[in-house]
Parts: sequence; structure tokens; C-alpha cells
Amino acid sequence: MTEPPVQVEATGETVGEARWAALHELERRYPALDRTAVEFLVLSEGQRGLLGVGYEPARVIATLSGEPPAGPAPAVREAEPHPEDSPAASRVRALLAQVVDGLGLDASVRVAESREQVAVTVTGDDLGLLIGRHGHTIDAVQYLANAIVHRHEEEPVEVVVDAQGYRARRERTLRDVAARAAVDAIRTGEPVPLEPMSSVERKIVHLYLKAEVPRVRTASEGAEPNRHVVVLPAEAGEPPEV
Repeated sequence: MTEPPVQVEATGETVGEARWAALHELERRYPALDRTAVEFLVLSEGQRGLLGVGYEPARVIATLSGEPPAGPAPAVREAEPHPEDSPAASRVRALLAQVVDGLGLDASVRVAESREQVAVTVTGDDLGLLIGRHGHTIDAVQYLANAIVHRHEEEPVEVVVDAQGYRARRERTLRDVAARAAVDAIRTGEPVPLEPMSSVERKIVHLYLKAEVPRVRTASEGAEPNRHVVVLPAEAGEPPEV
């Protein structure tokens, strides 16, 4: 009698998170799992709801084709060496390859570098799990990449990690938020605090408002990870702190 295929149903905030949860459960059961043998069926893409009301998680079913594997877990795939990479780019490429592999993503990693920057672009069909809620995951990966480069390089460069155009979308969002805060600060004459942001995002807000809205000034307040920008009506004061 033929055994039914192994299946796991999982949920998550996004389809990507639900897929990862299902894959993680299969790998817990079968350490030697070949991820290419797993097929996913999306039952529901979920619904965010309004102000948290009516929220429904995304649901997927992961099906393992063939016989369940036995034996030890396979070694983590390492990034293919690129002779043209600098030492910094090589370290960043290796890190992102491990992240992509660890998250079980079907994605490729492209690295481009200049004298001042190593830019990493991850390309794939569903990278919501890498980006994370409000970009927290991709920001954490970028922070880690920068920490590694700064630790090993005498003249460190900035590392930027992007996926599915997230950085450009996020910058547009930050500018919109900053513009609305500037309008409120001018209208009320009161400081307008923004949400906590990374130092890179705070810099975007500072520079945008300095160039586009001279009637306001900005300052950074609070301690990491809750450090945030405050938009104030223009007057004599300290220069922006990023």
C-alpha cells in the first residue's frame, strides 16, 4: 500500500513566512531534507485587516515528494567564489548566500561594488521573509553585513542590502512621512516625533527636510533601538544628529 505524501500546513503574516514555517517543520522532522523536493500550495494569501481588525494569516501546505529522507543534515551551501570580488564583497556575498540558504529562499545574490559601497541585490519570486515586517529583517542583515566588513577591513565601505526594490520604496515612504510631519510642525508650532528608525533612515529624513523644507529643522532623540527623528519649526539650534 502506497504511503500518502508527507504534508505540513503552516501559517504566517505573509506567504513567505508561512512557507518558511512549513519548510522549517519539515527540516525539523527530516534533517537531510532536500528543499528542491518540497512543493508549496498557497491556501490563502492572508488579509491584514484595518487597524488589526479582521486579520487573517497566510496559509500554505508544503508537500514532500518521494520518500522522506534519512541521514544527517546536508552541509550548508557556500557561495561560489568570484575572482573579481574585493575581500569586503566576498565576505558580504558569503553572508547573504548563507542567509538566503538558511531561509530556504529560491533566490540569487548579485553584488556590485564601488570605492565607497558594496551593494547587494537579492532577486527571487517571494522575498517577503527576507524583507520582514517593516523591513526589520533586511535591515538586520544589512547591519550584520556592515559590522562584518567594518571589523575586517582597514578602510571599510558601506554595505547596502536590497530585495525587490524595497530600499527605493522605503525611501519614498520616509520622504512622504517626513513631508507630512513638516506640515504638522509648521501648522502647530510643536515638535513632531517620528517612529524609531535606523541611522541610515534617519539620515534620509534629515537630508530630505534640510533640502526641501527649510522652514523646519530636525534632531535625533532617544537611544537605540528606539532612536527617532523629531521635526521642529525652524529656529536657531544644533545641527541634525543622525
